Amino acid sequence: MTLEERVLKGIEVSRPYLQIDGGDVELASLDVEHGIVEVRYQGACKTCPLKLMTLRAGIERAIMLEAPEIKRIEEVM
Repeated sequence: MTLEERVLKGIEVSRPYLQIDGGDVELASLDVEHGIVEVRYQGACKTCPLKLMTLRAGIERAIMLEAPEIKRIEEVM
């Protein structure tokens, strides 16, 4: 499985929890050389005051479990 496929698998694990509240997340970019993933929130997640906690405790954890070589997850607009 490629790095991108594993990152997407981690995102897919997170998506149902976000979709329950009317939000979602998508992969915006993947910098393989530096191990940086950029994600973009959609729907209700864009304005949620807890989106940083969701990014760190939910999405980041799920991605890093699937792809431990990833060093950082960032949100982009």
